[in-house]
Parts: sequence; C-alpha cells; structure tokens
Amino acid sequence: MHKRIYEMSFASVYGALIAKAERKGQTKADVDKVAAWLTGYSTAQLGDFLESELTYGEFFKNAPCYHSNRTNITGKICGVQIETLEDPLMQEIRRLDKLVDWIAKGKTPQEVFDKYEN
Repeated sequence: MHKRIYEMSFASVYGALIAKAERKGQTKADVDKVAAWLTGYSTAQLGDFLESELTYGEFFKNAPCYHSNRTNITGKICGVQIETLEDPLMQEIRRLDKLVDWIAKGKTPQEVFDKYEN
C-alpha cells in the first residue's frame, strides 16, 4: 500500500493537500510554509516540484533537512497513529498530512510551528 503513494507524482499528491486547505479557506502559501518547515525545502523549490516529474517518495527521501521538532507531531491520520508507523518515510508523509490538517482547521503556519516547537 505504501509503495503506491511513493510512486505517485509529487504534483498530484501535493496538489490534493493544497486543494484541501483551499476548500477550507486557507492558501497554497500556508501549505508551502508548513511543508518547507518540515522538510527544509524552500517554498520556491516546492513550486518548481509542482512542474517536475518528481515522485512523492523522492520528495521525502531527498528532503534536505527535516525539522528537529518534527517528532513532536503525533496523533492519528487515516485512523493510524503517526508515531506507531514502522516505515520512517510513511511517518514523514503522515506528518505533513497532520500539518496540513491543522492549516485546514484554520491555524496559521506560525500557530502550527508554535504547537510543535515546545
């Protein structure tokens, strides 16, 4: 199951995350900020990736610098506890899902960062 999301295009999966936030009145810029915080990519790189052939798995495997506080991101995504996932790559994917969930619930990127930087 996990392998399928790894092989999907970055543009399609990330586009779905952006669409989720936008449906709730939030912006692509908010999603970009939390994704950049998590992975160490610049927001400009994220925009470039939307125009590339990059897979979602490659996006996470090649992340330049995961945030040291990302392990504070816990809870359930799709009914599964993030911290109990055995696959480290899937943990990173679900951490981004959790951050985007907070954005979709109306939190600002700074409020999201503050939540996990304690």
